[in-house]
Amino acid sequence: MSDSRINKSSAPPADEILSRPRHVPVSDDQDGQRVDNFLIRHCHGVPRSHIYRLIRQGAVLVNGRRVKQTRKLVAGEQVRIPAVSLKPESDIKVPESLAAAVGSSVIYETDDFLIINKPQGLAVHGGSGLAFGLIDALRQQRDEKNLELAHRLDRATSGALLVGRGMKATRLLQDLFRQRSIEKRYLALVDGQWPAHLHKIDVPLLKNVEHAGERRVVVDPQGQVAKTRFKVRSRLSNATLLDVTLDTGRTHQIRVHSRHAGHAIVGDARYGDNKRNASFKKQGLARLYLHSSELAFDWKGSKVCVQVPTDKQWDFAINSLEIAKHKSLDADKS
Repeated sequence: MSDSRINKSSAPPADEILSRPRHVPVSDDQDGQRVDNFLIRHCHGVPRSHIYRLIRQGAVLVNGRRVKQTRKLVAGEQVRIPAVSLKPESDIKVPESLAAAVGSSVIYETDDFLIINKPQGLAVHGGSGLAFGLIDALRQQRDEKNLELAHRLDRATSGALLVGRGMKATRLLQDLFRQRSIEKRYLALVDGQWPAHLHKIDVPLLKNVEHAGERRVVVDPQGQVAKTRFKVRSRLSNATLLDVTLDTGRTHQIRVHSRHAGHAIVGDARYGDNKRNASFKKQGLARLYLHSSELAFDWKGSKVCVQVPTDKQWDFAINSLEIAKHKSLDADKS
């Protein structure tokens, strides 16, 4: 069957349209952009996993040739995008209350980028059953269609998120991340008492290992180099608050390294202990306690260093564990 024919069984849902194969020129503003990010922008509503599959299968061509997803485009090149089911951008409508909340989470901005204090529980982009993400809410609230994610945080993680204004600025920011020129610091509340001598974990991580029906990141000698630095900030009742610095930026790096040390992050449903999480939940700790607390980097000759505060839920948890610790110490003295 040719690309232009559609039978009823393969027709897209009523709220989607099946695009024809098309050749899209790379603009000057898109010069240097990776082909996967180019497709994500031009194939609205298409799952990322499907986009990567199309690239691997050779359905995406640049100037008539197959490419890898990491291939950087050059202005003037032609990208062939195969027929895919698209969701019209006008169909995305973020509830006004959420859009307003995201808009009020902007804590730093320049002509080139924004830094958002991302709320816990909000995905940064739509897909995988989600109608929208933080970036959609931000574009709607600020009426800026050119806002782009410079990096990502897990849905359950809160804190500093860098958003570029336009593709040129976004690519420069992404390059800084790849060059490890952006310092990223986190706060992590972990289960139990973190060993005083443990300041660094340097063990490789392997992605997409199937475990109990889900894909996970695991410690594996065949994986990518991953280095994380830990410093105890305070010891609490049955938990430790840590300052964490990333030397590398692997998927779920802090979560997996913490678990590897025997002290999973409190509330981590994927890598933590269900019974321990249930115990913390009874104390009112019902989230993943991982927060991106600081970003620091050089930008156009100036040093940018932004510290991002924790929310009320986080502060309540720390205070309650501090109170429980003092009660325990008082009981031991009596």
